[in-house]
Amino acid sequence: MPSSSTSHDRLGRILSQLAPAKENMPHKAKASAKSSSLTVIDNRDGKKLEVPIKDGVVRSKDFWKLKLRTYDPGYKNTASCTSRITFIDGGKGVLRYRGIPIEQLAEKSTFLEVAYLLMFGNLPTKQQFDTFTKNVMRHTYVHEDIKKMMANFRHDAHPMGMVSSMMSAMSTFQPEANPAKAGQGVYQDRKLRNEQIYRILGSIISVAACAYRHRVGRPFVNPSSERMGYAESFLYMMDKLDNPNYRPHPKLVRALEVLFILHADHEQNCSASAMRHLTSSGVDVYSSIGGAASALYGPKHGGANEAVLKMLEKIGDKKNIPAFIEAVKAKKVRLMGFGHRVYKNYDPRARIVRKLADDVFSVVGKEPLIEIAEELEKIALSDPFFVKRKLYPNVDFYSGLIYKALGFPTDFFTVLFTIPRCAGWLSHWNEFLDDPENVIVRPRQVYLGPGETQYVDISARGGAKEIELNATSSASVRRQYSTGNP
Repeated sequence: MPSSSTSHDRLGRILSQLAPAKENMPHKAKASAKSSSLTVIDNRDGKKLEVPIKDGVVRSKDFWKLKLRTYDPGYKNTASCTSRITFIDGGKGVLRYRGIPIEQLAEKSTFLEVAYLLMFGNLPTKQQFDTFTKNVMRHTYVHEDIKKMMANFRHDAHPMGMVSSMMSAMSTFQPEANPAKAGQGVYQDRKLRNEQIYRILGSIISVAACAYRHRVGRPFVNPSSERMGYAESFLYMMDKLDNPNYRPHPKLVRALEVLFILHADHEQNCSASAMRHLTSSGVDVYSSIGGAASALYGPKHGGANEAVLKMLEKIGDKKNIPAFIEAVKAKKVRLMGFGHRVYKNYDPRARIVRKLADDVFSVVGKEPLIEIAEELEKIALSDPFFVKRKLYPNVDFYSGLIYKALGFPTDFFTVLFTIPRCAGWLSHWNEFLDDPENVIVRPRQVYLGPGETQYVDISARGGAKEIELNATSSASVRRQYSTGNP
């Protein structure tokens, strides 16, 4: 039988979920707090249903009273959870972390301070920040076996393949934090949970730096013995050669720091949802992080800024932009870096990134593609075709140009996205574990397949449709035309 204190704690968590702080609620949520409902009439049989509306949403399961389910491929209008981490108003171009506008954080904060904010819900005191920073940075030293495993990847392995694999593999180094070995209640221990947060935030920059250096054939570099910040330490581990006094340029460090802040979280995107989905199964946090990173690996999610670069390179010159715009209108090519699933206004992060580009160019020189980008933006924002469709530049439009100017290879861009997004993923993991409403994710489907059919013996089967089953490789082609069975 659970103790009274345990029952009291659980009751407190439930009440905290049901009664969010009013002063922090968005305007629309405040308005919807009044008693309201949706009346549904089923025209098949005339049945009437009153569905409560709370915080602007209705519960899908209420419709099962009419034997109905909701159908929403891609979750375009489905809320899968309640969250207090990130607020987006796409129509107004607003992005806030824990209520604080992204513009203020980009101007005044640091990445680790923002990570603390996302994780624990408030800005840290000086003592809290120092403790948090110390705990994260001591975990930038990774196990030597991690380095050995990374050294065994192929020389041309994609860096995201290396990073996502290694984050999953880290679970095997922490059996005490693996629910499959230590028990499903292991993350109820707040100190143990925090230790995994520190370890992942610290180790991700070391794993990412090792992935880069493996690709270029250089030996791995340990964190500096000098006191360095998060982004600075990452650049140090990537670029240090034989100069013991090497330190990255402060303007470049700050630019990367701001990009980390802008990419730290973005509500229920594909990878954040993957993080929650995997966490619901009770799997360890390292496997969840690896899965979320794999979702980000997909070009539809994390590879957009690379696609922008390829588009600008293909345009080649400002004089080719009008013809390119006409090709976009004719749906012959795609305009990359414009428009967003959420934003129907200028992505607030894009404005910050554009200003940031000038700081970077002042150090490393102007990226030639920036002139094409600026002219493309100017023409697109004045063209009724794009204005009508509310296609504005998003964060990917200029961030890829900054990464390119900083000398990062294009296939490393998604790794630079993954590093800060770990803070967001861990925030969602933390929130999920504390939310008593969350259960294992198990969506339903609309079955459109055949009804009951009978098994037919293989000798009597006929009329089956042709299905391509062959798979060829260079080796199989050689064997196909050789003598004998290899």
